[in-house]
Amino acid sequence: MEASIRVSVNGQIRPVPAGLTVLGLLGFLEIAPDRVAVELNREIAPKASWDTALVGDGASIEIVQFVGGG
Repeated sequence: MEASIRVSVNGQIRPVPAGLTVLGLLGFLEIAPDRVAVELNREIAPKASWDTALVGDGASIEIVQFVGGG
């Protein structure tokens, strides 16, 4: 059985696998990384750090998806 942690994603508490990076979390949530911005623990997470920034137990994540239209 894989270890899991609890994080807040857009205000909703969710169990996710332990050891995920921001990029791994987006993959786990099935969110395409090319059209989103991510805030990790109240700080904007630069895209360049997504593959190394670890998501820890109790983390607060806000994911904003960009939508085109007019």
